[in-house]
Amino acid sequence: MNWSSIINNTLAAMFSWEILGYTLAAIGLNMHFGYTGLLNFGQAGFMAIGAYSVGISIAVGGLSLGQALLVAIAVVVVLAFIMGVPAMRGLRTDYFAIVTIAVAEIIRLFMRSASLEDYTGGSDGLQGFVGDFRSMNPYGGGFIDMGLFKIPGNLLWVITVGWTLVAVGFLLVWLLMRSPWGRVLKAIREDEDVVRALGKNVSAYKMQSLIFGGIFGALGGIVFAFGQASANSDNFTAQTTFFAYAVLILGGAARVLSPLAGAIIFWLSLIFIENVLVQAVAAGIIPTTIVNNTQTSLVRFVLLGLALMLLMIFRPQGIFGDKRELQLNAR
Repeated sequence: MNWSSIINNTLAAMFSWEILGYTLAAIGLNMHFGYTGLLNFGQAGFMAIGAYSVGISIAVGGLSLGQALLVAIAVVVVLAFIMGVPAMRGLRTDYFAIVTIAVAEIIRLFMRSASLEDYTGGSDGLQGFVGDFRSMNPYGGGFIDMGLFKIPGNLLWVITVGWTLVAVGFLLVWLLMRSPWGRVLKAIREDEDVVRALGKNVSAYKMQSLIFGGIFGALGGIVFAFGQASANSDNFTAQTTFFAYAVLILGGAARVLSPLAGAIIFWLSLIFIENVLVQAVAAGIIPTTIVNNTQTSLVRFVLLGLALMLLMIFRPQGIFGDKRELQLNAR
């Protein structure tokens, strides 16, 4: 087995927009689940809204990139109000999760509708909206030598913007969670009845948390769209939300930096396992009757899933988390 190739490919995955997209989505989930106790299973819906709002605004509406981002934020706020109505009416945590995953699926199926193909691209996805973004690229359109590997300048620009958004997100979360507003959110997570008895408008705080986390989910979707130069509904399935949750729980809920740590571990583990399997099959260590090259991309999820199961058994709070942070008030 060529371990040098395996290590180089794994390290090269550090320079991927997927890590940053999942980190931004997990920052939003950290606000929802980690700090407020909202079990949002529809983060992929916010991601899809971010990607398609920017894409449609530019490719169809002819708006500038800045205007498209404002449109995306406005649509996210509207979606958060729609999804937040059940929470404001005191819907239990598990039922709220069902509502959010249903809304996200409605959005995904709506975007891939054949009748809206002229606006959303249908099942093929929407393209032709990255021109303004790439025109601001300081690296150029060629390849940039990173030492062990080369990376396209356009991809490096997406990564640069993505890291900037992640840094801003961490700073905002750190500041907010040390403010009176953040302390109220934590109190709602522990026991919202006590917070309500103290005269706080619990529904308003939940809605604010949902909007804030939804915006970061939308930013994650925008990174996905610019990374692939396409807004495709297949990137925003329920699986995407579950991956973001895996990232958050792996790092540890209610910890500022845990989304990034979880995303790096999650994504690099996937790349490492897949490369090891491919090399092992090529070297004959694993017979093709058990696993072939076309199955390695699926088997890696099985192995990573087993590892996550063991983590939840022996350390349910995640690598950097606190076990008490997962004890939600689910009434």
